[in-house]
Amino acid sequence: MKEFTIGINDAGQRLDRFLAKAVPTLPASLAQKYIRIKRVKVGDRGADRGYKLVVGDTVQMYINDEFFENPRIKNTFLENTDPALDIIYEDSNIMLIDKKEGILSHSNGLYDYSSAIVRIQAYLSQKGQWRPGDENSFAPALCNRIDRNTSGIVIAAKNAESLRIINEKLKTREIGKYYLAITLGAPHQECGILESYIFKDSTKNRVYVSTNGCPGAKPAAMKYRTIATEGRLSLLECCLITGRTHQIRAQLASIGCPLLGDGKYGNDRQNKPYGESHQALCSYKLVFEFITDAGMLTYLGGNTYQIHNIPFVKKYFPDIDFI
Repeated sequence: MKEFTIGINDAGQRLDRFLAKAVPTLPASLAQKYIRIKRVKVGDRGADRGYKLVVGDTVQMYINDEFFENPRIKNTFLENTDPALDIIYEDSNIMLIDKKEGILSHSNGLYDYSSAIVRIQAYLSQKGQWRPGDENSFAPALCNRIDRNTSGIVIAAKNAESLRIINEKLKTREIGKYYLAITLGAPHQECGILESYIFKDSTKNRVYVSTNGCPGAKPAAMKYRTIATEGRLSLLECCLITGRTHQIRAQLASIGCPLLGDGKYGNDRQNKPYGESHQALCSYKLVFEFITDAGMLTYLGGNTYQIHNIPFVKKYFPDIDFI
């Protein structure tokens, strides 16, 4: 038998969801059965799978030891002794990080020490703000993700309640996400809204844009405005209304304005004169536009955070100083 004491980062979870995180090698069907036959108890008593855990609860698990052996992937954050981070903002609940191009948001395997989340976990562990040994199921997590070759702001939650709130605000579009992009060519209209449907082909890691819906396609919309044009290049600000995979890259390419350096949705022949191998795209600004209760994060409402030094903007539009 193993016993877990519920702390603040575990509180508020359903019992079955806590069990899935605390014992990730236990099959879901077996986990539900063990709750039903009272091999998982709360305070020495059987509990419904939907029971919401509270601080101070003790959860007893009468589960074979084999399910507790090496239950998690290696803690790669321990291997990162010098977690280089460009911190835009930090408080006791969240961090805003400038993720550089070429860096993954999430770890891609056992020995990935350089992803943004591994660096964040290493940083918080070394500062003593996160002690994995004191947690049953929570680890600092990213609330949003950015493609490997796109730079920009990622939000990290330091506790479970902040993670829940930020995820909800992203879902209800109460956090504005603004991108800067350089395109080959200029939109016919200086500003507007692009609305279409996007279908994702997971096997090719590529999306396709259409004006009419088709099975599996999802509606996609974003606002844009043209800031400047120099020769064949244009600098655009894009604000996502929806958040689809590769949305900005695919939608701009669909109107004849592919991103500079984008080999997937652009044209290698057109990119070649510029020598860029990564798309010129940066999630440069977040605006916390809370219109509903934000609980412990209410203080963030009305705040704007942004990156001021974006290499590709300085390179191709050196006279732009609005950022």
